[in-house]
Amino acid sequence: MNGRWAVRFRAAVAVAGALALAACGESADSGAAAVSADTADASGTVTWWDTSDATNEAPVFKELVDKFTTSHPKITVNYVNVPFAQAQEKFRTAAQAGAGAPDVLRSEVAWTSDFASLGYLADLTGKVETADFLPTPLSSAQLDGKLYGLPQVTDAPALLYNKALLQKAGVAVPTTWAELGAAAPKLTAAVPGLRAPLFLQSGGYFSLPFLYSEGGDLLDTAQRRILVNSPESVRGLQTALDLVRSGAAKADTSADSYNNMMKAFKDGQAAMIVNGPWEVANIRSGKAFADVANLGIAPVPAGSTGRSGSPVGGHNYVVHSRSANIDAAAEFIKFMSSAESQAYVSGKLGLLPTRTSAFAQPQVKANPVVAAFEPILRKATARPWIPEGGALFAAMDQEYPKALAGRQSAQQALDAVAKTWKSTVVPDYATG
Repeated sequence: MNGRWAVRFRAAVAVAGALALAACGESADSGAAAVSADTADASGTVTWWDTSDATNEAPVFKELVDKFTTSHPKITVNYVNVPFAQAQEKFRTAAQAGAGAPDVLRSEVAWTSDFASLGYLADLTGKVETADFLPTPLSSAQLDGKLYGLPQVTDAPALLYNKALLQKAGVAVPTTWAELGAAAPKLTAAVPGLRAPLFLQSGGYFSLPFLYSEGGDLLDTAQRRILVNSPESVRGLQTALDLVRSGAAKADTSADSYNNMMKAFKDGQAAMIVNGPWEVANIRSGKAFADVANLGIAPVPAGSTGRSGSPVGGHNYVVHSRSANIDAAAEFIKFMSSAESQAYVSGKLGLLPTRTSAFAQPQVKANPVVAAFEPILRKATARPWIPEGGALFAAMDQEYPKALAGRQSAQQALDAVAKTWKSTVVPDYATG
């Protein structure tokens, strides 16, 4: 993930909302190639669309590509960096047209099941080793019992805090939202000019830690039920609204809320935010974190249930089902998702591996950021990995800011989300 992921995520899910149900895909067997059981001797040219940040992340992935081509001289990689906000629609359009799609795509986790359901992704079931992958990231690459990708990187939001500000106020790192609310007046009193003890931005994705903390969720995919407006989810959202109304949290509902949150935290005007490992390098460039040790990382506070909940994000390597060099593409993603490759990326960028064995690699074990996020990741909550999953957040992006701004109640906001989902996203799911 990159430093502007949330901004791009909101643009991407807007595209998903418009396209996920309207797209007409080919059948899974229509012209699809099959991956061989053994791809070690594969040859050919592989075009890879890398959707990582071109400035901060892409150079490291290019280094991995060089390592791959050195060890696989019969395979040439055509590397293309595609802006994240454009990649989903661009890949869908090319796959629909039957021309121009890459052999390999770095797919956001919510895209994978969508593309798989349309027949755009190669079935990797039984063709690649999966036992070493963490179960939750791996689940994002699966649909209907089949495997359609390999997890590249994963993440889960944490409570990021300014150690110096908390120490100045004499408050401990909050482990519950109630503790955070109690600490807020002390922070405000001890730090003149503090804009926010906790700064909240209004992307719907970032409402999930509140919903999860009270036992809420988005959907029950097994029972095909909408849960976003359940009593538990409403209590979770009410927690966020109560923090805002008490002054413990500042909610920015402007179009630039994410960047405003990041600036306030980097400048030392916000004591705490909820965000993920993709922002650590950016945060450390801020004046409040000239001493990199000043950044604290802790689990998202728990609710009255004692549960701390973070949603799982990340990216998968996926292979286009009509790739002309499908074995070379499969060999490429095996290398790029290996424990050694993941450890290399983690050591360079601080991103979280998706393989258990990668966490045992020296450069990963020595990274304090990874060490802090690992236990958070292992307890994180999987999002609904259904083809419509990418379309869920458009309605949340509309209603969550209204609730934060006091224009509607928690119940009204989540009822509106549920109504939209029932109407346009998962019409066959039950409500109530």
